[in-house]
Amino acid sequence: EEARALMREGMDPNEIAVLYRANAQSRQIEHALFTAGVPYRVYGGLRFFERQEIKHALAYLRLIANPDDDNALLRVINFPTRGIGNRTIETIQDTARQSGISLWQAACSGGAGRSAAAVGRFVQLIESMRAQTQALALPEMFRVMLDLSGLIEHYRADKEGEDRVANLEELVNAAVDFVAEDENDLIAFLSHASLEAGEHQAGAGEAA
Repeated sequence: EEARALMREGMDPNEIAVLYRANAQSRQIEHALFTAGVPYRVYGGLRFFERQEIKHALAYLRLIANPDDDNALLRVINFPTRGIGNRTIETIQDTARQSGISLWQAACSGGAGRSAAAVGRFVQLIESMRAQTQALALPEMFRVMLDLSGLIEHYRADKEGEDRVANLEELVNAAVDFVAEDENDLIAFLSHASLEAGEHQAGAGEAA
């Protein structure tokens, strides 16, 4: 509200800044600016929904919504690391391309050897995630996803992962806020996250 008032008074938006102490706090500020229609730019870092750990989490959520999402599958099929190497991924891509099917369908088609077993465990993980999150409210769905995916555990084991864990926990808060606004639809949340991501950052002279 203060930014909008200052801009109405003729202040250059580039002279307006919002400072925050913790990385995860940016999400609520960004959401407020986005909702108010105030163009902004994040300096010294990425927008909340553009951060690596959030993109990983969103990829798992996209697979829950639609396992045939090839881009989401490629992002997390081996993250956290589960023994699926580049050669195995290339084989899955070749199978999908030759058969005209999605990467998920190719991964489900099976195979032999240690790599096939690892792919099979990934398929089982996503199927379990989808089964366990059916009919859950978004916050509970997100918590189940973070637990089963191993993302929280992965970043907690990283000596510099504290901020990333805080961001993942803030993603759950984003789901709480989304539900409070009378939305409990995963696809709607993913669409909203895409809109709030960095593709539409304000240009020079436009940003508060």
